[in-house]
Amino acid sequence: MSRRASIGLSEAEVADFLDAKETIVIVSNGVGGSPHPMPMWFARDEEGFIRMTTYRKSQKIRNIERDPRVSLLAESGIDYAELKGVVIYGRAELIDDEELALDTMRRIGEKAGRPTQAGSPDEGMRRNAAKRLVIRVKPDKIVSWDHAKLGGAY
Repeated sequence: MSRRASIGLSEAEVADFLDAKETIVIVSNGVGGSPHPMPMWFARDEEGFIRMTTYRKSQKIRNIERDPRVSLLAESGIDYAELKGVVIYGRAELIDDEELALDTMRRIGEKAGRPTQAGSPDEGMRRNAAKRLVIRVKPDKIVSWDHAKLGGAY
């Protein structure tokens, strides 16, 4: 077995790792093709898609309108033996739906330990959602690693 295969995460491990992370870095293709990395709060939905929200006029939205290809990075660890991460390659879909934005914001808040009432978002949250689009990414390819699986052999 290759080293790459031995340190990869299973589908369940990827899901658990992502569900434990509050922030993911989305990399879209900026003007002129330069990568545009930005940290984002996110949540996974029941289909395994990654969802986040951002303001309609953000640079991320402009980039995705031009080119929907994105990559996402979630990582942890400082020392080599602790490094763990997931890179997701996919296409971003921009969704203009206030209820989906509210649901996404609610999921993100719950993940971060800030639960909201599902049936009645407050007026401030609703006003904020009205200014946002949902970015939904369906994973096309996932690359993962957990250096702890090497057992100290580096």
